[in-house]
Amino acid sequence: MGKLDSTIKSEIQRLAKREIRETFLPLSREVRVMRLRLSTLSKNFSILNRQAKEQLRTVPKKGLEASPEEVKASHLTPDRIRGLRKKVGISMRELGVLTGSSVGAVLSWEKGKFKPRGEKKSALVALRKMRKREVRKILAEKAGTKIKAKGKRPGVKTRRINPGKMAIRRRK
Repeated sequence: MGKLDSTIKSEIQRLAKREIRETFLPLSREVRVMRLRLSTLSKNFSILNRQAKEQLRTVPKKGLEASPEEVKASHLTPDRIRGLRKKVGISMRELGVLTGSSVGAVLSWEKGKFKPRGEKKSALVALRKMRKREVRKILAEKAGTKIKAKGKRPGVKTRRINPGKMAIRRRK
């Protein structure tokens, strides 16, 4: 009986190995083919990535830039900065976003405490040549969303309780 048991076990093992080989041999071939494809794709990707980086170097930056001669010749006074901002219809915060500075810096420029320098001055000079739509488009690109129109918020009603204090009530 012991010999029969061992014979059956060895036959089962032999058949199981054969089944496994028949099942996994095609799978291993597919894995080899997929690895080859992945290698090719990664090579192509690295080539495309390198070409894209080269293209970015050759393309000039989008945004607010002016030539050094224009920046040097410009004379930005606080009134001119304020007038420019009003002309294109943007707030101090939006001007700060466009120039890459803070609201406090824009306020200081408009009050005459400080003068814009370097990239900020270049951005202001370039802004003089632009129209409202172009400025809004750049703002939307920088913010990632479109700037909402100025005005009251829907569903909010304000009224004065005391002089100098505001209370906000939500409409129902």
